[in-house]
Amino acid sequence: MTTPHRPRAQQHATRAAFFIPGFATAMWATLVPFAKDRTGANDATLGLVLLCLGAGSLLAMPLAGLLAARVGCRAVMIATTALILVTLPGLVLAPSAWTLGLVLFAFGAGVGAMDCTMNVQAVVVERDSGRAMMSGFHAFYSIGGFIGGAAMTVLYTVLAPLPSVLAGMAALVLLAMASVRHWRSERAGHEGPMLAWPRGVVLFISLLAFVAFLAEGAMMDWSAVFLADVRGVATAHAGIGFATFALTMTVARLFGDPVVERLGHRRTIVLGSLLGAAGVLVLTLVTPWQASLAGYVMLGLGCANVVPALFSLAGNQKRMPESIAITAVTTLGYAGVLAGPALIGFGAHHIGLVGAFIGVAAALLLVAASTRWLKA
Repeated sequence: MTTPHRPRAQQHATRAAFFIPGFATAMWATLVPFAKDRTGANDATLGLVLLCLGAGSLLAMPLAGLLAARVGCRAVMIATTALILVTLPGLVLAPSAWTLGLVLFAFGAGVGAMDCTMNVQAVVVERDSGRAMMSGFHAFYSIGGFIGGAAMTVLYTVLAPLPSVLAGMAALVLLAMASVRHWRSERAGHEGPMLAWPRGVVLFISLLAFVAFLAEGAMMDWSAVFLADVRGVATAHAGIGFATFALTMTVARLFGDPVVERLGHRRTIVLGSLLGAAGVLVLTLVTPWQASLAGYVMLGLGCANVVPALFSLAGNQKRMPESIAITAVTTLGYAGVLAGPALIGFGAHHIGLVGAFIGVAAALLLVAASTRWLKA
């Protein structure tokens, strides 16, 4: 049973659930060069191997939502945390590209399943608290990524990759052990199928999440290219755009719950999308590039609380069970992260990178305009 009368402990445990995949994903990000050297993969092969992570995540998300409804979040999060942990050494030790792809598929399945289930847990914990908490929960994924990347980078200066990964795993095991008894264990109680194609407002929210995640994915993969190719920034410094965006978004999420509490979910989505669209226009149209960094700040501030607000709306609607709704938002949102860079590349090829970025701004404006059909 879920530990009774410990709402504060459940809130901290939910933050830990978000921190774990953020930290683990950062561990993999720092391991990519080592894995490339060990397997002897060229750039094209590595690109195909990296797709395995996304494929594993997308396939695991619907199954995670189904299992969370059947057996409760705690059991699924224990299993997915274990899957993440046992695959991490394989990312270091895989001797060939195809074995790395298999391990990365399993690792991605663990991360994707955890991502889906932790949001189901977060919706329930937020609802029980009676106040907005989703932005703060999502902030801890980013915090986990930052700490994981920094910690592993430091460890690699004194240890080989495998001992460094084992040290990171030990930290995650301790965090999970401290949190697991406060993860929710109750099962969903509703009639009908546990797994179904989203419809009505759930499909609508999922499509809005796709756009919001698409904007994040575009910044992740194309902001440095934009600064280097369009603004002429030195390649070594071109990552400053994404770093500015990511840091701003993390801080805004960490302190965003009072904003959502005051504005309500719908107005948060409207104002966030408008600010994000304005930010994209500033970063693409304003020169010099130092001044255009204000656009990355605006986009980070705008996007920060849109996705958490959408998850809250999905969890509280009555059209479909929350496990199905959260699964749909998570899966389509993640698809936006994967599709965003590809769509930007396609657009850049035909209308230029500036035009493609302006298309992202237009999509965010559509999100703001379409929220009239959402309940606050």
